[in-house]
Amino acid sequence: MQPSLFISHGSPMLALTPGPAHDFLREFGQSLRPQAVVVVSAHWESDRLLVSTSAHPETIHDFGGFPRELYECQYPAPGEPELARRLARELNAVPVERGLDHGAWVPLSLMFPEANIPVVSLSLPTTWSNAELVELGEKLAALREENVLVIGSGSLTHNLSEMQVQGTPMPPWVGEFIDWVHEKLTTADRNALLAWEQAPHARENHPTPEHFQPLLVALGAGGPAQRLQHSVEHGVLAMDVYAFA
Repeated sequence: MQPSLFISHGSPMLALTPGPAHDFLREFGQSLRPQAVVVVSAHWESDRLLVSTSAHPETIHDFGGFPRELYECQYPAPGEPELARRLARELNAVPVERGLDHGAWVPLSLMFPEANIPVVSLSLPTTWSNAELVELGEKLAALREENVLVIGSGSLTHNLSEMQVQGTPMPPWVGEFIDWVHEKLTTADRNALLAWEQAPHARENHPTPEHFQPLLVALGAGGPAQRLQHSVEHGVLAMDVYAFA
């Protein structure tokens, strides 16, 4: 059975820049052999749930101001239209044609660089309640028994206005939020996580909620939480990865 994962995808430069998170994803992907991947990314926001039925999803470069090499990156993983149409029926999702945004293709390009594992993207319905997002994950949980890897791709902390030069020490308001999330995940305190906005420094770490919300989907899709990777980039971007077995 595959786990569900929450992956902090950080800057798009994660695709090209060696470091703790980059190196972890490259190594970790070698231990996984899923038949397909279903990914919910913070960079596909919607009002209602959408699912991409694209057979050949394009690589979306949904960012600006980065080196030319990043825009030349392509991740030509196939889609899985049959699985996507099934999810549309089971989840009452709207089928659409869409490529892979960087919240999806950047971590997948490190984990599965051969791009030979089919990927289905689900949108992130940002207007849904925390409980509804967990429930979405619960509806995806059965896929794990079919050797499908469920991924929520966001960022454990995501205040881009506070980013510092690489190597800047992490300020206390970041560390206290990271520690709170870790404690609540590893003690399975779901009630606290459903009210994560009340966590210490939640608003400072997430001025908007879309990069935390994929964690709730991954939480719902899996079991006990285990932190697989912890590092911080630019002083304030926590790159934690959690598995829910």
